[in-house]
Amino acid sequence: MSVQVVSAAASTKVPEVELKDLSPPDPEPQLGMSSAAVAAMAPPAGAGDPETPALAPAAERPPAPGPATFSPAAAPPAGKVPQASAMKRSDPHHQHQRHRDGGEALVSPDGTVTEAPRTVKKIQFADQKQEFNKRPTKIGRRSLSRSISQSSTDSYSSAASYTDSSDDETSPRDKQQKNSKGSGDFCVKNIKQAEFGRREIEIAEQEMPALMALRKRAQGEKPLAGAKIVGCTHITAQTAVLMETLSALGAQCRWAACNIYSTLNEVAAALAESGFPVFAWKGESEDDFWWCIDRCVNVEGWQPNMILDDGGDLTHWIYKKYPNMFKKIKGIVEESVTGVHRLYQLSKAGKLCVPAMNVNDSVTKQKFDNLYCCRESILDGLKRTTDMMFGGKQVVVCGYGEVGKGCCAALKAMGSIVYVTEIDPICALQACMDGFRLVKLNEVIRQVDIVITCTGNKNVVTREHLDRMKNSCIVCNMGHSNTEIDVASLRTPELTWERVRSQVDHVIWPDGKRIVLLAEGRLLNLSCSTVPTFVLSITATTQALALIELYNAPEGRYKQDVYLLPKKMDEYVASLHLPTFDAHLTELTDEQAKYLGLNKNGPFKPNYYR
Repeated sequence: MSVQVVSAAASTKVPEVELKDLSPPDPEPQLGMSSAAVAAMAPPAGAGDPETPALAPAAERPPAPGPATFSPAAAPPAGKVPQASAMKRSDPHHQHQRHRDGGEALVSPDGTVTEAPRTVKKIQFADQKQEFNKRPTKIGRRSLSRSISQSSTDSYSSAASYTDSSDDETSPRDKQQKNSKGSGDFCVKNIKQAEFGRREIEIAEQEMPALMALRKRAQGEKPLAGAKIVGCTHITAQTAVLMETLSALGAQCRWAACNIYSTLNEVAAALAESGFPVFAWKGESEDDFWWCIDRCVNVEGWQPNMILDDGGDLTHWIYKKYPNMFKKIKGIVEESVTGVHRLYQLSKAGKLCVPAMNVNDSVTKQKFDNLYCCRESILDGLKRTTDMMFGGKQVVVCGYGEVGKGCCAALKAMGSIVYVTEIDPICALQACMDGFRLVKLNEVIRQVDIVITCTGNKNVVTREHLDRMKNSCIVCNMGHSNTEIDVASLRTPELTWERVRSQVDHVIWPDGKRIVLLAEGRLLNLSCSTVPTFVLSITATTQALALIELYNAPEGRYKQDVYLLPKKMDEYVASLHLPTFDAHLTELTDEQAKYLGLNKNGPFKPNYYR
């Protein structure tokens, strides 16, 4: 069956962000501590947990950075992707067999074998542009949907079906759904999957000890009472634990997904069933993506006063569409490289309206989430999508930051030959000392079997690189932004796209050469696999503490600037996870503490330590 898909132009024209002049201001503004944050970090009276020392007083804030130019965030172009039809039951009189040359054969009852016509899916492009507020037709939006996978299959099978044979292809935006309480303030794939999602959330809770401890210690005081948090992150079981913790601490939450592929439909359904206004499903179109964010923000009788963002799209949407909302917003918490870059651009241009907290550059986020999480999830994502063996494969990893270090370590341990590209001489020297050969991408692009981007930048892999790749080269992205691989340049009439399985496409050149593109250049591990829950517990706990601090900070403590977490808070998050390993910290003696010039209870590293 041949499938023709017409690509729609981006529904919302948003100027593209140029990640220029991204160096953080020096020195970094450092966070102080509000009384609520201190209370949240203190153990309850009579609790069996070891006593946690009180936080040190806040340091004075350095001067704000100077002005610089800023370009608003980019809304990536929308594109329609082929939809595979659901498998139909074969005629009992005609058995389908796989022909030896790769085609499909039909065997009739008399034994005659005939080859079925072979079809190729091609992409056509339309010139018509669609405005954001002009909703597409039912059929049009069906073809826009990137993935109509059954969520339970997506979660538990490595070869998830691209279509959901148990459900129709109606867009969630066309469905009228209500939870058991009669509320319809949500938009998810299928509310009936809530029970399965609840089980996943309960499993995640067992691997998120720090967040559960924070929920237990602080829920009595409700440090987030009155907080109205609008969030745009990956909607997974781990995010659900964070959202329910924020709710237990007194906050009201509305949520959308920051990635069109990473949403777990059953988890979104479980959150909607619990009363959370969630607007997300796996396989959103670009139009759906911005519509969901708008539904979170633009609601009558409810205005957010805190933002939790992953990538900066939510912040940008409010800045572009509803700038007056910033008058009541107390702060922004951002956890991705891309989003932090955008915040620094706003700050330098003098356009940052509220204080913002850079969670991405906290030590616990950098050293644990970015490094250890990616070290495990890169192999998981590649295995699930390609079933490949890593031993002996030649791999180039673009970027040797914490994400790149994790990917390189995992691939090297599996026997792969790993090359590294890097712009920073310090990271480049680290790669050399770790035993990796530092190259330019052009030097190895013809010979490598896998290309992985980990930079957070744009156009790291261009059409020129893609044209020169060997046949069957695998191309994927482990950075947050989907701009690292120039996927838009592949949507041309001379190239043919074939859907292999969910999140796996063959892009075929006229001479027959093909590359394997994973998740259309979006985040591999959260689009195609899962990530370790324990590591996400570290990041989620840091986000919760950051929200508590910014929400409860007295007026004037934080200016309209970007701040880093103090080391005391980083160390506290780490200490909450140590009991899981039955780990026992050594304590300094008074003499040793005096010799080092430290407080016996920390912090043990200066604020500039990263």
